[in-house]
Amino acid sequence: MKKTQLGTSGLKVSEICLGTMTFGNQTPARDAHAQLDRAVGVGMTFLDVAEMYPVNPVRRETVGRSEEIIGEWLAARGRRDDVQIATKVSGPSESVRAEGYDGRIILRTIEDSLRRLQTDVIDLYQLHWPMRGSYAFRQSWRYDPSAQDPAATLAHMEDVADALARAVTAGKIRAFGLSNESAWGTTRWIDSAARIGGPRVASVQNEYSLLYRLYDTDMAEMAVNEGVTLLSYSPLAAGLLTGKYLDGALPDGSRAAVDAANGGTGKLGGRRTPQAIAAVAAYKALADEVGLDLIHLSIAWQRTRPFPIIPIIGATDPAQLDHLIAGLDLRLTDDVIDRIEQTRRDHPMPF
Repeated sequence: MKKTQLGTSGLKVSEICLGTMTFGNQTPARDAHAQLDRAVGVGMTFLDVAEMYPVNPVRRETVGRSEEIIGEWLAARGRRDDVQIATKVSGPSESVRAEGYDGRIILRTIEDSLRRLQTDVIDLYQLHWPMRGSYAFRQSWRYDPSAQDPAATLAHMEDVADALARAVTAGKIRAFGLSNESAWGTTRWIDSAARIGGPRVASVQNEYSLLYRLYDTDMAEMAVNEGVTLLSYSPLAAGLLTGKYLDGALPDGSRAAVDAANGGTGKLGGRRTPQAIAAVAAYKALADEVGLDLIHLSIAWQRTRPFPIIPIIGATDPAQLDHLIAGLDLRLTDDVIDRIEQTRRDHPMPF
């Protein structure tokens, strides 16, 4: 697998990233280690985790477990130099830390992640959520930034950027990224870092898929002009683009079924709507017509985008990962890309 540069950081990572948010919940440690072996074996050396993982659901007693499982794998295999690890500090969360983060807290959370990961450096350290709020996870329908205090936001950014600068100088982190951010927020982080000599934003981890394309306008323009790489999470729309939820199906062990069994709605964070199911059916019909697997088409499409992008793929078991890996060499023809765009016009904003 080819390597690509993460933003302007100079950090080289694999062009596909392995997501690990199920490690320690839906994916037990043994299966997680098998996934890591398989991924690294095909050159997928970029790993994404977070202090709050595993999810579905997030529980206070399991916070940090996904990092620990990666750390146990690193200790057992001795392959730290072969992988690039990204992790995240949580925003305000009753399950993790109600106050979120500031510069002082981040210096502590970096140390906590280093300990759990059993390493002395984090390749990419990300802010999981903006402290001022976000339109991610279906909050865009009622997004209201009118209560934001820009002066307080900029002071917060400088405080955090200063702490990150100290972490870089100490050799604790190599690069800095954002998550669930806006174009305004990303450019202000870049400006703030430049003012105080902090690390420049290398990446932003936002949701992006055939079904969810808010990144395509202002964020895409920012990414191209500022040299910021998108780490796209949920490229299969939380499993919708596997086709497994078509015709009202709710497979045992699926993310929606697990959520429902734990008292949730089973709606995949607001994604599993009638409009989304109709869109998936249309993309599935297109994939079938051109003789492609819908999963493989969905990931291959991401790599056609006119901005720097690294899809994050995740699996609950090694068999799912093998299926994803089997399609990573697929390149779409211009005709297929054109037909995807027409399908998108027929099914805009399905959730």
